[in-house]
Amino acid sequence: MREIKHHHCGPLNNSLVVTTTDELTAGGANFRYAIGHDVHGTLLEIVFHTGPFENDMPKGITGEALLAILIDRLQSFQAGPFNCRENAIAVTHLQDAMHWLQHRTRDRLERGVEGQALP
Repeated sequence: MREIKHHHCGPLNNSLVVTTTDELTAGGANFRYAIGHDVHGTLLEIVFHTGPFENDMPKGITGEALLAILIDRLQSFQAGPFNCRENAIAVTHLQDAMHWLQHRTRDRLERGVEGQALP
């Protein structure tokens, strides 16, 4: 288990504890994360899909799905009373991240390796 602190910036985010809850996968990344409060424990577990995509059933979420939630949330703020330059810039960068992740997927599909297990 390892703690992640990239989100720390102010009391609210500093009080949220983000940890990995599994070992690294064959691809070199974790796929289970817990987000909790330093006093109240785990609030949410995030499980990412890992391994081959079998029977049209994902085993967890994708980075793209998580980005879609963040983009939607910030765009909603932008349509309401909390719009600001910083949210607009964040949306742009999240959309850019989405573009590159989708570009990677399209490339993997073209090469016929998307959803394949590592050798």
